[in-house]
Amino acid sequence: MALSIEGKTRPVRLADIAKAAGVSHGTASNVFARPEIVREEVRERVRAVAEALGYAGPDPKGRLLRAGKVNAIGVATTEPLSYFFEDPFARAMMAGISEACDATGAGIALVSAGNEEKLAWNIQSALVDGFILFCIEGGFRLVELTRERRLPFVALELGFRDETVSAIGVDNVAGAKLAARHLAVLGHRRFAVLALQFADESTGLVSEEQVKAAVYTGTRDRLAGYFDELSRHGVDTATIPVFETANDEITTRAGLETIFATPTPPTAILAMSDRMALVALDWLRERGLDVPGDVSVVGFDGVPEAALSRPPLTTIAQPIAEIGRRAARTILDFDGQVRRETLGVDLIVRASSEAPRAG
Repeated sequence: MALSIEGKTRPVRLADIAKAAGVSHGTASNVFARPEIVREEVRERVRAVAEALGYAGPDPKGRLLRAGKVNAIGVATTEPLSYFFEDPFARAMMAGISEACDATGAGIALVSAGNEEKLAWNIQSALVDGFILFCIEGGFRLVELTRERRLPFVALELGFRDETVSAIGVDNVAGAKLAARHLAVLGHRRFAVLALQFADESTGLVSEEQVKAAVYTGTRDRLAGYFDELSRHGVDTATIPVFETANDEITTRAGLETIFATPTPPTAILAMSDRMALVALDWLRERGLDVPGDVSVVGFDGVPEAALSRPPLTTIAQPIAEIGRRAARTILDFDGQVRRETLGVDLIVRASSEAPRAG
């Protein structure tokens, strides 16, 4: 309910309740915050007045802000909110973040927006103690907006060379080398790469100049790892098509259409995410191509769905849940220090990769 004062209306405040009930502001506050120290008859009178005026109690946001801590973490991305639920990597990461928050009773606020104006508002208005940033497309803008809040934050991507940014990620070069070595040792010599984005809002076949100008060095590092290892095995990397995707089904399928339209299609696909690799398995099966008989596929992430695909996916497994747990603890136990952690990865060999068929 709102009170009308000199022709103007405003929300009912605690001071209004105290005045109407004939008690001090402190007593009225205790009725809602520490009722056990207020006499029963006073409690009943104050609550009766509050109910009559439509007052539900003090705004919890104000109390939390006065305490200086709200016991909640913001998890932010420039992707639509559905990203947190549809992307297998995001789901696995959120499981780790949730586990750390559950252990301390902290809450989680999902922050995303379809455009920059709404994202800026959502970052500025989020009632949190700090942010975990899913630094995919628009990652640098996320960092910029979060800095303005002057709250602790950690980026889930080591592609930021700024040493003042806390970040947790994996050794992308080492992981990519593991994947490429596995396929090269099997005997593959014709490759294609389904890549993550090198720059915002960019997809399609990638030139050497575009790779050198990459905004996201994590993507560039994975490609460097692939190419360094394949070169050691005598593969001419200049002949390998690299298709930059938005890590979604539409652009991944477009990449596969392009790659397999060439006179000498690949016998092995290196996908920079399990999400792309899983799309590739479906696309190849739809076209009657056998995996791994005709084409071997190796992903990168180690999401739970990779073990359940048809066939089960060979992949580079990140410790996704552990990254999430560490990111959450970086915010919950923030001590003012910048922390940059690089975690290891493992090659998980499953049924989506084998030696190429003769001829």
